[in-house]
Amino acid sequence: MANAPIPSTPQPAARQVICPCCGGPSLYSPANRFRPFCSERCRQIDLGAWANEDFRMPAEAPPPEAEYGDPRREP
Repeated sequence: MANAPIPSTPQPAARQVICPCCGGPSLYSPANRFRPFCSERCRQIDLGAWANEDFRMPAEAPPPEAEYGDPRREP
């Protein structure tokens, strides 16, 4: 009995998700080291877009005479 195999817990089935970059299928599991992306290429494209500030939230520009950076000085 000392060498009895330990029963393994069943692993949940990996699910397929849509790659946020190319829209193709991507395996969302620890086996896919690029998850949620489908490949290293899509991961790098997304990182480049982030670094290029393509994911900025739109905001109104402050008036030219406004103080920048100090919200206490805003009216």
